[in-house]
Amino acid sequence: MQDSEHSSDYQRIMPLTAEVAVSGTAYSFDMLFSYAVPERLAAKTACGCRVLVPFGKGNKRRIGVVMKLTEGDTARLKPLVSLVDEEPVVSEELLRLAFYLREQTFCTYYDAVKTMLPPAMSVSTKETFRLVKNFTGAGSLSPAAAELLDRLACITDNKELNAVIEEHIIENGRRLPDELCDAGAMDSDNVFRQAVGDAAVRMVRLSDKYMSAPESFDLTPKQKQVAEFLSEYGSAAVREAAYMCGVTESVVKRLCAGGAAEEYEAEVLRRVEGDAEEKRRPEDIVLSPEQQRAHDAVLAQLHERKPAVFLLHGVTGSGKTSVFEKLIDDTVKMGRQAMLLIPEIGLTPQILKRFRSLFGERVAVIHSGLSLGQRLDEYKRIKRGDADIVIGTRSAVFAPLSNIGIIIIDEEGERSYKSDSSPRYTTHDIAKQRCAYHNCALLLASATPSIESYYLAERGAYRLLEMKERYGNAPLPEVSIIDMNLEREAGNRTEFSRKLAEEISANLKNGEQSILLLNRRGYHTIISCCDCYQPVYCPNCSVPLTYHKKNDKLMCHYCGYVSPPVDTCPSCGSKHLKNMGFGTQKLEEELSTFFPSARILRMDADTTFSRYSYEKSFTDFRDGRYDIMIGTQMIGKGLDFPNVTLVGVLSVDKALYAGDFRSYERTFSLITQVVGRGGRGERRGRAILQTFIPEHYIMNLAAAQDYKGFYKEEIAIRRAMIFPPLCDMCIFCFSGNEDISVRLGAEAVLRLMNGKLRELQPKTPVRVLGPVRCSYGRINGKYRYRIIMKCKNSAEMRGFIREVLTESAKLKEMKGVALYADINGDVGV
Repeated sequence: MQDSEHSSDYQRIMPLTAEVAVSGTAYSFDMLFSYAVPERLAAKTACGCRVLVPFGKGNKRRIGVVMKLTEGDTARLKPLVSLVDEEPVVSEELLRLAFYLREQTFCTYYDAVKTMLPPAMSVSTKETFRLVKNFTGAGSLSPAAAELLDRLACITDNKELNAVIEEHIIENGRRLPDELCDAGAMDSDNVFRQAVGDAAVRMVRLSDKYMSAPESFDLTPKQKQVAEFLSEYGSAAVREAAYMCGVTESVVKRLCAGGAAEEYEAEVLRRVEGDAEEKRRPEDIVLSPEQQRAHDAVLAQLHERKPAVFLLHGVTGSGKTSVFEKLIDDTVKMGRQAMLLIPEIGLTPQILKRFRSLFGERVAVIHSGLSLGQRLDEYKRIKRGDADIVIGTRSAVFAPLSNIGIIIIDEEGERSYKSDSSPRYTTHDIAKQRCAYHNCALLLASATPSIESYYLAERGAYRLLEMKERYGNAPLPEVSIIDMNLEREAGNRTEFSRKLAEEISANLKNGEQSILLLNRRGYHTIISCCDCYQPVYCPNCSVPLTYHKKNDKLMCHYCGYVSPPVDTCPSCGSKHLKNMGFGTQKLEEELSTFFPSARILRMDADTTFSRYSYEKSFTDFRDGRYDIMIGTQMIGKGLDFPNVTLVGVLSVDKALYAGDFRSYERTFSLITQVVGRGGRGERRGRAILQTFIPEHYIMNLAAAQDYKGFYKEEIAIRRAMIFPPLCDMCIFCFSGNEDISVRLGAEAVLRLMNGKLRELQPKTPVRVLGPVRCSYGRINGKYRYRIIMKCKNSAEMRGFIREVLTESAKLKEMKGVALYADINGDVGV
């Protein structure tokens, strides 16, 4: 017993070491940095808290996150400066996930944590200094510190004092200011400022003094009226109290000044707008036999409380959302939490409306289209437990839920679930990690699953669930493939085949709606020279500029460059320029010419700037305020408009040859999904697929909605070419300001890779391809090359990739060249 007590005493006095993920580090020297936890901070410091630390030789102040706490000797360690948070902002589970993210995506520790938090929670720090009066220890200072102190002592204005110290730190580092602080000659404070503050409203309530002795206060009649109102209702917003009593706010302020009442601030949450449908009950949802079988299989797994992955393959219109609703209802009735992820922001209002009609304010929403304040407040609602159902896009997978029962990823094959910036994670992988931690089910669902997911389902890693019929036995749309070559031979030079024009006319006459897909925005997509045959390129990118008639500008869709229209070829000076290509703006104009009475809604990135524009436009279309919706791929997924009976796909031929091995998969998915938007009501839908390559098997399989036929063709190609899912791919991406420097840097890294592979001799074969210029060799002023490595995503290969990234930073050829690695990212950009 005594030994135990002595051991306990020993543990209590052992100093703490904080292993900190520090902001602003490059991957090549990123690690967990050790800091001593001062005694004054020991009780409050916890894993998941943000801290301020001195970093580097100059002890520059940086924000970090405590990832681990250990006990031991801290004599040689720098101490933490201060705590940013009074309690952890990241849970134990999400800290584990941060380690996983760094391991799998080759990001820094801090970036891994940062991506889990709302952007509004990012903090900046401002350090202020003040001299200590009557300082008597000048004799212990170094000559340089004493000289600085003498200089500062002559400054009487505190603002000027801080400006001088700040300038000294920038030019000379922190050594002397820190010496003055350590000696007691100067004090410093750190003030932290969050990117977006909490929203609050000024409230008023009666004071305790008034409540105990109201007769001791001499109030005016108007003040008495306010006091009586507050006595009845307890508290109210200052503005509300003034309004309800018919007085000005100054009356309320005078009541507070006299001590009869007091003002305080109450936090309010910035609500995500969106009206619910008429209130529904989960019990009223009727499932078809196919839906019920899928539901029951997942529900059985929920009761087992063991992690498992299901792939729900259901044709468009089969009613997958109804299955989601029932499963989420079952989950929350079990006292657990649910998450539904969707690929596009544009789908959020429709889904949110449905789920709020069932579950009310228990639903929280997270996506990048919300304001920073809204995202912050939704995060708070989830963390407090006020919302147990989360709906959102990719970033919602990090929602701070503490007892997850099910995660659903709808349209799971969409590439928007893969992050294009660090950390370059795949949503499915994060969801699997969270399911393993919470012992819950992951349901992947789509009419066009990714090849990787269907491959894993075939092999038994996922459990395959199928829904082959549309809900209510509604037939799939009748699809016609139109050969545009024959249209041109017949003298039709428009973008509308004769059959599509006839079907649009019929729909307008019958009061039915149509959707037209053209996956190119703008007016003319290329301005080309008739003499040198060169298009007018963006000066920052190797991408032709697109003409936008709406603002009469040439625009780059990659870097945002804008210029007035040109009348001279930048390459050869010729005046003979030709407008080519056809975008959604021109489509809208021609439709208005052909069908002057039609009410047309255009949906593309140029018409959806506002976070509310998706919701308003889709609602107006659903309510019948428009006859025809035209747009890019954003209108091709997940939308449900019962009065749409005609879908036209104007041109997707170019997408088949995008230079990526996933081009066929994406094209098949886009055609299948957009065709599936038709005939979801009582009337059968029709679809017109226009193409210059009608014999291509992708067109025919998509027209037949034959996913299994497409999968057999595609998996055979990938086996022959050794592409995922038969292997993993790691893309090493290089970028820099000079083409030759980037190419030489890539070649130097290739030599480094080959040398290390000879030493490593990995267990599985590795193939290295490149370096080659990216499909778009220059974007936003940066030249781009890549090396592609076919391998297996194993611990051994990840270790190899880490070594390459770390050691390449030391190569002289890599000076001025940026490098990152992305496993299973896009190779065709």
